[in-house]
Amino acid sequence: MQNDIQRQILGALLLVLRPLARAMLRAGIGYREFAEVSKTAFVDVAGKDYGLRGRPTNISRVAVMTGLTRKEVRRIRDKAEVGDDPGVAKLTPMSQVMHRWYTEDDFTSDNGVPIVLKFDADGTSFSDLVKRFGGDIPPGAMRTELKRIGAVEELDSGQLKAVSRSVVGIDDHEKLVRGLAHVMYPAALAMVHNISEESEKDSWVHLSAFTQSVRSNDLGRIRRVSSDRAASFIESVDDFLAAYENLYDTSDENGGDQAVGIGVFYFEEDKSETDIFK
Repeated sequence: MQNDIQRQILGALLLVLRPLARAMLRAGIGYREFAEVSKTAFVDVAGKDYGLRGRPTNISRVAVMTGLTRKEVRRIRDKAEVGDDPGVAKLTPMSQVMHRWYTEDDFTSDNGVPIVLKFDADGTSFSDLVKRFGGDIPPGAMRTELKRIGAVEELDSGQLKAVSRSVVGIDDHEKLVRGLAHVMYPAALAMVHNISEESEKDSWVHLSAFTQSVRSNDLGRIRRVSSDRAASFIESVDDFLAAYENLYDTSDENGGDQAVGIGVFYFEEDKSETDIFK
């Protein structure tokens, strides 16, 4: 059974996962891919951080710590050893449907272009495509989601046209990648460091300021002022760090290269999801 501390941690984790789930769904990424990446992270950390006498943790101990089966741990490790991308799982139903629409002879023209499909008809139709390659997903639900992410267009006639082979539902995916890699990742590193034994000697800055008493009419000004001040601060820090980049001769081997950084975060609490600051 989970104790109170674990329940509190998992409750806070749920807060973090909600906006992440929102971003993943907008990008056409479902739970299956997310779960594969999550399992890979747990297996990797359990193997590297908890080994004995400098050796990686064995499969049985990793299975005990992570709750995965030994077969699953072995599969994930084997993928990593051969260089397979840990973030790539089996195609999701949406990806599978679009892939088949672009590659199957029954759903492409003589020159390889996806044909326009009636939603439901005898023989070749969108419903037939989904039933053959979309698992147990109803054709109506598949149509709705593919339209939502812009992969499919519904014509005035009611027919469906494939307009994008990709199921990435956001135009600027690089913003999401940068946000995950340059904001959430370093913030998580600082958080984990500050709950470790090392933090007793050397804690990292991980601060935020908040209030519960801001009127909606003031949010626009607060965003502008916060953005200006944060940008000014980051520019000064960037100059400060750049000075250290040029401080020593590039051939100096003392200490090697080490990546460091400082982040500034602004947020507005979503009252529909949490009152964590009460």
